[in-house]
Amino acid sequence: MKSTFPVYDICKLSDFQQEDMLVSRFGTYLEKHTDLHFPHKHSFYHLVLFTKGGGTHAIDFKWFKVEPHQIYFMVPGQVHSWTFEGDVDGYVVHFSEAFFQSFLLLNDYLQHFAFFSGNADDQVIELTDDIRPQVICLFENIIAESEHPAAMGVDMIRTLLLQVFILINRKNAAPEQKQPSAYNYTLLKNFRLLIEENFATLRLPKDYAQLLYITPNHLNALCNDMLGMPAGDVIRNRVLLEIKRLLINLDLTAAEIGYRLNFNDNSYFTKFFKKYTGLTPEDFRKNTLKNPKP
Repeated sequence: MKSTFPVYDICKLSDFQQEDMLVSRFGTYLEKHTDLHFPHKHSFYHLVLFTKGGGTHAIDFKWFKVEPHQIYFMVPGQVHSWTFEGDVDGYVVHFSEAFFQSFLLLNDYLQHFAFFSGNADDQVIELTDDIRPQVICLFENIIAESEHPAAMGVDMIRTLLLQVFILINRKNAAPEQKQPSAYNYTLLKNFRLLIEENFATLRLPKDYAQLLYITPNHLNALCNDMLGMPAGDVIRNRVLLEIKRLLINLDLTAAEIGYRLNFNDNSYFTKFFKKYTGLTPEDFRKNTLKNPKP
């Protein structure tokens, strides 16, 4: 069991660093990186398409069964781990947060795709028969571009990846649902960004409503309409996720984690975590690290 919590970046995983990306067949990738079954996180976007093999995969402590023709999308900072069975292969792509920003005028373009929301339930997608050949062909073209560099090759990889994203999004989006207005979309995005910046210190919806120049009722209505939960749950879920992420770092005690997240009383910190997870922080740590499968 490791005492430190690894955070990988692209330059530690590949010699191909100059364009902030990595492209590889997944079997080859696993041969080079043998310790990825330990919980870890990345500083980059990470996506994997499986073509064969099985096992389990945890994204932010939610477990999924690995099956051929599944594609996984992960955003920077998420914790994940693998347990594989049999001969596993597919494709893996890493790219930095800046990889598309120099290519697209819309810096937040990727946030339009639900599978880059950071919500684990949206990040595991089964490729249906009608789009599977197209997606696999696109990944083969990405591999070919990386193995045989040509003029504007990195831009070609960018366009191929965007085709993957759009194709999968078209298939998995719910067209019957009314799309949120640009104002509501921007408001929700800003709320989530504010949570990322302030969840350790601001826990009440009214605090965020004030920063957004709207009323708490407006914020709650927005979250209920677009996320199916009140604003308080959105904030609390982010705090709970951070506690879980920190608990698998054995260099930190539960009391230190509580203090870092501004729980002034360790007893309250333990009660808070147990109320919403059913486990004490120490029990969660023990179960997660000693029992890697669900």
